[in-house]
Amino acid sequence: MLVTITGASGAVYGIRTIEVLIQSHYEVHTIVSRWGEKVIAAETGEIFNPQALGVYATYEPEAMSSPVASGSFHVEAMIIVPCSMNTVGSIASGLCTNLIHRAALVTLKEGRPLVIVPRETPLSLIDLRNLTKLAEAGAVILPASPAFYYDPHTIEDTVDFIVGKIMDRIGIEHHLFKRWQSL
Repeated sequence: MLVTITGASGAVYGIRTIEVLIQSHYEVHTIVSRWGEKVIAAETGEIFNPQALGVYATYEPEAMSSPVASGSFHVEAMIIVPCSMNTVGSIASGLCTNLIHRAALVTLKEGRPLVIVPRETPLSLIDLRNLTKLAEAGAVILPASPAFYYDPHTIEDTVDFIVGKIMDRIGIEHHLFKRWQSL
């Protein structure tokens, strides 16, 4: 699995996604954009340490010759969480200015699952059109919009809801939130 974190607010979603995948015994590769690193530090008060999480490999965003830049390197899915509108726009335009963009375009061309978790609000018409282009190209657009029917009590509960939805889309069993029960 390839999990990437960009500069949108909501770094906890990306970190928790990595934790859940590793707990589920998946080999996790990561890329964190330069702005993603700054957001992680600002929102958590810590420097991102992928080795402490058990990440298999981490790639620098400028390292365009990394294995994940090629379709011959197989990853089961790519998750961009959180995904900035800058990243959405670059991928939707086919631009490869960093490894996150390149890996996303490779994921789409290879027909592998690409889950994009935008965390910005409100969305402009340009953002909506870019997200539509990505959905038409095969990406799953999964906004970080938690539900409240399961009675969350903590921020961790709302984070787990979104991470659980990501796991649902890539076919991984979990018990991160209580499923809907009829009223």
